[in-house]
Amino acid sequence: MGFELEKKAGIDAVTKAARACVQMHEEPEFREALYKTDGSPVTLADFFVQALINEELTTSFPEIPIVAEETSLCLEGSCGEKLRKNLEKFLSGKSPDEIFCAINRGNHGGGGRGRFWTLDPIDGTRGLLAKRQYAIALALIEDGEVVLGVLGCPELGPDARNGAGREKGFVFFAERGQGSYQVALSNGIQTRISVSGIARASEAVMCESVEAPDSSYEFSGKISRFLDITAEPVRMDSQCKYAVLARGDTSIYLRPPLQKNYKENIWDHAAGYIIVREAGGTVTDSSGKPLDFSIGKKLRENKGILATNGVIHEAVLRAVKKTVSKKRHPG
Repeated sequence: MGFELEKKAGIDAVTKAARACVQMHEEPEFREALYKTDGSPVTLADFFVQALINEELTTSFPEIPIVAEETSLCLEGSCGEKLRKNLEKFLSGKSPDEIFCAINRGNHGGGGRGRFWTLDPIDGTRGLLAKRQYAIALALIEDGEVVLGVLGCPELGPDARNGAGREKGFVFFAERGQGSYQVALSNGIQTRISVSGIARASEAVMCESVEAPDSSYEFSGKISRFLDITAEPVRMDSQCKYAVLARGDTSIYLRPPLQKNYKENIWDHAAGYIIVREAGGTVTDSSGKPLDFSIGKKLRENKGILATNGVIHEAVLRAVKKTVSKKRHPG
């Protein structure tokens, strides 16, 4: 069974949201932030995109539930009043109740049976606030398997190292068994993409988060030295890291498990996961286990993330395991 209708709806919704983000990027209200209980920021952009995409998906597929990151709770009370009023301005024609309802359609619990969408409306909110990279990340999961992914990257240029330039903004998508593609927001040109063809880990370019803790950079540095990697890492926010790996700009994305009990959210990885896999790459956790999207909203059976071009995956895994072993048993 294919997913042509779902793919079209997903691409259309993410593209619409990405174009809107480009148009509103300079609006100061669009980047005003509140801070959630875990200390992470949330902006008008997060709520705008979630309401917009949830509404689009529900109109096309009312039977498919949605697992999304945000809830309207942050908009309640005096702290969210200004954000709420701005949201009503950008989503003209919608009442506050309709906007809240659209946002809260993302309250499904996930799981291993049936189909559901998972959405991170703005992945990399800190990147948005700092005018760096951010992504709109949407995926469709069926019986615990990611079958479709769409990534909107409004600020991403044609080359990860050379910046956005004039030709910035791409939407990436992949369907199970159908390959990965990128579409330019500027002209709609669609191109099939594939991971890099390097066969030696020493030739790899690693991709890292911009605001990773110092311990993460230290760990990645040890991996690079172990593998004799000399290229400087590419640092960027959000699932754009998966996108640049999928089209061959980089060859390794490592997110080590630095906090013992931390579990990754499914919306932070599902779309990028299938886009890399369909581009010919490999994605596991940092110990080599397959990612398990069937256990609710978290990757509860996994620790960290490792994505590569596939050819060098085992070599990088060995380096990770030896580095972890030395950390646990120094000397």
